[in-house]
Amino acid sequence: MYPDNFYSSTFTLLAEAEVGKHFYWDIAGFLVHGQVLVVIWFVLALLLIFAFLGTRDTDRIPNSWQNFAEATVDFVTDIARDQLGESFYREWVPFIATLFLFIFGCNWAGAVIPWKLIELPEGEFAAPTNDINTTVALALLTSFAYFYAGLSKKGFGYFKRYIEPIPLLLPINILEDFTKPLSLSFRLFGNVLADELTISVLTSLVPLVIPLPIMALGIFAGSVQALIFSTLAAAYIAEALE
Repeated sequence: MYPDNFYSSTFTLLAEAEVGKHFYWDIAGFLVHGQVLVVIWFVLALLLIFAFLGTRDTDRIPNSWQNFAEATVDFVTDIARDQLGESFYREWVPFIATLFLFIFGCNWAGAVIPWKLIELPEGEFAAPTNDINTTVALALLTSFAYFYAGLSKKGFGYFKRYIEPIPLLLPINILEDFTKPLSLSFRLFGNVLADELTISVLTSLVPLVIPLPIMALGIFAGSVQALIFSTLAAAYIAEALE
């Protein structure tokens, strides 16, 4: 049995954990989440640096950075090929790769970098994917992508899918298109936020060494979430192209 002060301190920390608080910037009359944009720019800068290092001195016998870049490209290409097939995967590799690398970078930025050491007037730096606005934007981009895929291949005949195999399924097929972005966005948001809250509470209750396995598990889970999101996006696009 744990002492009473353990439970009281746990509940106090859970009550003090701030969810959804942000440091706002006023840009042209619009309030934007400043700390989310800062971390997003940081992740984009890192991705650009890795891309530059991997393509700076390409050689027939690749160096370490070129090896890393080629392995990354092969990995995301396999995701697109497995879901879309040989006929369609090439044109969708850039989109699937961008989704995977951006989400992977955001999740790792929140799990690896000690952002909590930087104090802000309100809110705190964290993984951009623990903000519902970021995950909803990624899910909507995926929705636009598979609508574009279907319309570009079949034209307005793409909408016949809503009444197939029978017109009675029209409401269900329409509802399905609404549930796809919802499931994508809330799955990613919920997993990243739950992981960060768990680590925040554990590191406040016990020494740093004890939460390390949980932190390692969070890094692994962040990688898996990036893979799941990009794989599902490719699967939805493949479904639109069928």
